[in-house]
Amino acid sequence: MQFSHSTEIWRDFPALVPGVLAVDGITPHASVDEAIARFNAIATARVATTSEGELPEIQAWRRIFSRMGLKPTQYRCASEALLRRFRKEGSLPRIHPLIDLCNAISLAFAVPIAVFDAARLSGELEVRYAEGTESYLAFSGDDEHPEQGEVIFADAEGRAHARRWTNRQSAYSAIRAETVEALIVAEAVHETAGADVPRLVDAVAAELAAVWSATPRSAILSASSPHFAF
Repeated sequence: MQFSHSTEIWRDFPALVPGVLAVDGITPHASVDEAIARFNAIATARVATTSEGELPEIQAWRRIFSRMGLKPTQYRCASEALLRRFRKEGSLPRIHPLIDLCNAISLAFAVPIAVFDAARLSGELEVRYAEGTESYLAFSGDDEHPEQGEVIFADAEGRAHARRWTNRQSAYSAIRAETVEALIVAEAVHETAGADVPRLVDAVAAELAAVWSATPRSAILSASSPHFAF
């Protein structure tokens, strides 16, 4: 299996810095409380004196959403949506240890992180422009079809695993109790992403090792090295 961004995405968004990890040995019975507390403390400090919308990481994604023809305050990147909820409620709901951990790291770095059940992906997973025929399973249970030209995560079967790029993931490949193998993708477009994304990937890898004794494979992708085999 392989993950990549299309040539067109690299052409249109040259500031993109993706970090990718593949991990095996995930279980639903693991404690991530200590890690979540550490990363939440970082997020708390970051939004103590400014709103999430003023963070450079979020502002950069808002500009990307505007370029895609989306209203940034209607469609938010995942990290902004998490930070917005965290600032208002002081915590995030617990879903699964892996999701909870990645959400906390996403809060701390203000960078969207997508987490997929690798067993639910078919062939190559590519971030590309939609043809309009792809199928997307919403968490409501509705089967949707992304609009032509929308940025999606699409696999070889034409299934969309995320819509509007970093806005919404699909229920089809969401992490569940049965998940063993996961693909984790972090994407940033802000000025210091080249330094921040490798730090984020290292942080995720360190926590996977500490919590599940797992040694993930990881990579920082680029236009000249766009593929990650897992």
